[in-house]
Amino acid sequence: MRLVGLEGDQIGIRPLPEAIAMARDLGYDLVEVADKADPPVCRIMDYGKYKYEQSQRAKESRKKATHILVKEMKYRPKIGPGDFDTKTRKVEEFLGDGSKVKVTIMFRGREMQHPELGRRILDRVAEAVEHVGRIETYPKQEGRNMTMLLGPGLATRRQREEAVAREHAEAEARAAAEAAAEAEAAAAEAEAGNAAEAS
Repeated sequence: MRLVGLEGDQIGIRPLPEAIAMARDLGYDLVEVADKADPPVCRIMDYGKYKYEQSQRAKESRKKATHILVKEMKYRPKIGPGDFDTKTRKVEEFLGDGSKVKVTIMFRGREMQHPELGRRILDRVAEAVEHVGRIETYPKQEGRNMTMLLGPGLATRRQREEAVAREHAEAEARAAAEAAAEAEAAAAEAEAGNAAEAS
């Protein structure tokens, strides 16, 4: 097998018992990193530490993953000012937390003949929460309901934190991809070395 040292240095082709003995003398593990190569590539490393670091990276990226929830708030065309204010405050709170909000106007009976009333309420809601949210899907009629989708504004604290978390996750993904590329490069180098030795 082709042996790679602790710091990524090429040790060369060694028989399995010798490679195991070298790893044991250094107090580390012998790990096969490219089994498809000919001969296979093995690396001397602390496998427990490697697995722990991998699990920590995975846990961090899961923690920082973006979870955008879609909440829904329902209004009626004949809603009173008190109810309107209460529901709109709740919409504002949802947007401030970084959730999207689907605002629905429910029409009953003859109210269907006056969609402009629903449209007016949706416009008032959008205007009332414009400091924390923006319209993502403009009002549209769906059967007896009229809906509009609001997304959190760019300036909310939660969104800024999520953007930073996304950047960290992308940086970790790039680092993992580079490590995989290094292992593949070592395997390719090993195969090239074999081809040269064969000829």
